[in-house]
Amino acid sequence: MSRHVGCFLVPDEQVDHAKLRHHGDVDARPGMLDFAVNVQGSAPPDWLRNRLAARLDDLGRYPSAADESAARSAVAARHGRTAEEVLLLAGAAEGFAMLPRLAPRLAAVLHPSFTEPELALREADIPVARVVLEPPYTLDPALVPAAADLVVLGNPTNPTSVLHPADTIRALRRPGRIIVVDEAFADAVRGEPQSLAASTDPDILVLRSLTKTWALAGLRCGYFLGASDVLARLNHGRAHWPLGTLQLEAIIATAEPNAVAATQQRARTIAVDRDSMIERLTALGVQVHAPADGPFLLLRVSDGELLRKHLADQGIAVRRADTFPGLGPDYIRVAVRGAAEVDRLVAGIRASGI
Repeated sequence: MSRHVGCFLVPDEQVDHAKLRHHGDVDARPGMLDFAVNVQGSAPPDWLRNRLAARLDDLGRYPSAADESAARSAVAARHGRTAEEVLLLAGAAEGFAMLPRLAPRLAAVLHPSFTEPELALREADIPVARVVLEPPYTLDPALVPAAADLVVLGNPTNPTSVLHPADTIRALRRPGRIIVVDEAFADAVRGEPQSLAASTDPDILVLRSLTKTWALAGLRCGYFLGASDVLARLNHGRAHWPLGTLQLEAIIATAEPNAVAATQQRARTIAVDRDSMIERLTALGVQVHAPADGPFLLLRVSDGELLRKHLADQGIAVRRADTFPGLGPDYIRVAVRGAAEVDRLVAGIRASGI
């Protein structure tokens, strides 16, 4: 795993695709206390489950054009966009898989960050330049190669929990370049202050996920926000009925004002829990990267692999972080959880002796 900092083109034959493909669910076995996966809760709230259950009798019919239109309109209203600026997705992963349709000559991917976009681009034989930031992982637009006509970054960034200023992201704009901002965790940030979801800049694409806050990992719901002509390029060649009836219903339901208000209340709870976790983990001697704005924390310990094994033996799952370019085996990532869960994590770390 490279620990280099800066920008460099990495030939595909030098890349470990298995590490790029790694996801936190691999680290969490059934029955474990899960700090590895960034989903909040084990199931959707009751009101959302009831909304979905009410549509079960409709599953004998194909998803309707009316449902799709309603979902696009709901998302557009939620972000102050037009329906033509919304592309519904079967999860953010589908959005990453679409990026090669933009046919970039050179894609720049900022790291440490979620690796799925880079994997999708590499599997389509698109050259990728890694822009690896050093702590405190502050975005520097000057590091991005001028030749890059596609730039991909997360905000807040997984796994560092860094929230980049919107104006700094806009500073990446260049003629002929498209900027993709993965805002999968933006609704877990109080007030979404740096979100570009409402931006009408024609060269900025924003990717949103409903998986994390609403515990819908098994349903796969998300969307792109951007200029209609760019979305048309992403949508070209897509299969009929790319989203099912329940996915469309979930998108409509979670875009409604009461649901948006609930996400903000949840974001406030996450912020309180996160501050408490930082204090408690730091008191153990664990290095916690801060400031942190996402629903997860990046930790540095003396031996991340050994600690993960010790915790797994105690039924606690944490996410290995050496699969993120720029990080090594002394890093792990943990989801923000409540006090009772953190009690077990703290006890597990203390018992490990690391």
